[in-house]
Amino acid sequence: MKPALTKPALILPLLLLLPVACDRSTPATATPDPTAAASAPQSAPPQAVQAVAAPWALPSGLGLAAQPDLVRAPDGSLLLSWIEAQGDGHALKFARYGKGAWSDARQIARGNDWFVNWADTPHLAVTPDGALWAHWLKKSAKAPYAYDVALVRSGDDGRSWSQPVLVNDDGTPTEHGFVSLWPAGRDRLGIAWLDGRNSGGGRGHGGHEGHGGGAMTLRASLFDASLKREGEREIDTMTCDCCQTDAALGGHGPLLVYRDRSPEEIRDIAITRLQGDAWTPAHPVHADGWKMPACPVNGPAVAAHGDAALAAWYTAAGDVPALKLARSSDAGDSFAAPLTVDQGLPVQGRVDLALDANNAWTLWMREDAGVQSLHLARYSSDLARELQRVEVARLQGRGRATGFAQLALGDDGAYVVWTDIVDGKPRLQGQHYRLAP
Repeated sequence: MKPALTKPALILPLLLLLPVACDRSTPATATPDPTAAASAPQSAPPQAVQAVAAPWALPSGLGLAAQPDLVRAPDGSLLLSWIEAQGDGHALKFARYGKGAWSDARQIARGNDWFVNWADTPHLAVTPDGALWAHWLKKSAKAPYAYDVALVRSGDDGRSWSQPVLVNDDGTPTEHGFVSLWPAGRDRLGIAWLDGRNSGGGRGHGGHEGHGGGAMTLRASLFDASLKREGEREIDTMTCDCCQTDAALGGHGPLLVYRDRSPEEIRDIAITRLQGDAWTPAHPVHADGWKMPACPVNGPAVAAHGDAALAAWYTAAGDVPALKLARSSDAGDSFAAPLTVDQGLPVQGRVDLALDANNAWTLWMREDAGVQSLHLARYSSDLARELQRVEVARLQGRGRATGFAQLALGDDGAYVVWTDIVDGKPRLQGQHYRLAP
């Protein structure tokens, strides 16, 4: 029998998000580790070009909103999605940003039976045929963590959407979520998710209350334009229960990263690649050796550009919270020793990542003396130099309520979106870091 774990409940209705510190919150007396700077690459000389920060106005009419997702479309535009509370239910909406302007916001779906959560959030994807894809989480039973992954597709830029299909078809009242999406061809979508079908019940997160004793698994499948499932695979039979997964298209196929879990409760980051019709054996990005007897709710991020790939993640190995960043030059087959981007008790992680031919960007959260702050660092694409490091924002909210910030690259620099709690209510904020042409 797998060891039973415990951790606090995750679900937070949108309008009742409370500024409660997460499991890894910083004590009020904490200070950054003075050795952190020594672990990072040498900063660039003063003449290095700096990205210029400017507020990024988000779609007009955007009210109480949280759980953002931000992705780049093949045409270079950016797609932002979010969840709004509506009456006794929730709505998933999106808008497109291109040529300096936003489209009108459009509704993807609405329901009063959704699982809405600070960490397990909906995502958007665009396939080369221009179709939009989106998912959300739908309750499957009364148990707190019994929910499925619903998937829809739009062929007309979001003006209309297909009927939803369930990504997982096991029919068990268990947890299914922490989804990653990627284009798997001109009109096909790849999707990976954490699957609790072996956990034995949805009354505890991932079966942590011992209802069956099975482990959380990682599965993946493909869907075609008619939402027909094909090629479903179980990739890993034992993973961390509630850490985000992430995917990126590398030079040799889709890369998928996630927080693994061993019987000894080592929870390091693993990576696998879809090669043809099969996933390569998963292997650690780096052997941190973090022994953690509960889920930290803090998944990795991955980005790729040709054969170059980056992975970023949070770890507290050796009881030192840290944000790590590692590079692969062989499409994810192996990674160099990681950089320590930041470390010390204030580091919360919640990382995102972006990469192009010249720059690598990483985004993360800190909480020091009860104040959360969002930070962005820019490196040369080979990670040889740190080019810039900025504090994006100091937040009014704290703890779980601020969720996971999002990062995407436009043609003129990086764009960041995050959730803050303003007057006790969730609102999205944006920032643009413009690079000179």
